[in-house]
Amino acid sequence: MSLGQRVSSDHQLARLLQIGVVLEEVVESRAAHHLESLSPDERAAIDEAVEELLAEAAEESADHRERLEALVDDLDAETVPYEEINALVDAQYGPPEDTDGVLYDQLASEETAYKFYDDLIEAVEASDATFAIDRDRLLETLYEIREEERDGVEEVTEIMERRA
Repeated sequence: MSLGQRVSSDHQLARLLQIGVVLEEVVESRAAHHLESLSPDERAAIDEAVEELLAEAAEESADHRERLEALVDDLDAETVPYEEINALVDAQYGPPEDTDGVLYDQLASEETAYKFYDDLIEAVEASDATFAIDRDRLLETLYEIREEERDGVEEVTEIMERRA
């Protein structure tokens, strides 16, 4: 996904941040569903690192969501409640068939989030608009989240390489 433009208004910034919130809600929900969908036998069979990865991913996404929601709130906009996104994820996605599927799904989620934040940072930096929220605070939050997503990509990749 490429934003391909500058962020030119508070309204546009709020919408892009709301996309980030929804993205984090989907990642959080999917990681939680993967954990919940594992049978006791599957849990015993998977690498402890995979289970920890999913738990950390859900927790990290919840943190990212809350940080983004705080920015959206400062722009006087609303976000879609997590419960609504979680219900959509329940209806749309079934759990992957195996642990490799879980890892590929998590890798895709982490990469998608990283790319989204990278593009959003680029669009904000290219803009000369004045926003209702502090630009430095906005960019600092986005940089931190992007870095955590990059770390997530590396962590999933390392687990996949160890399992190969």
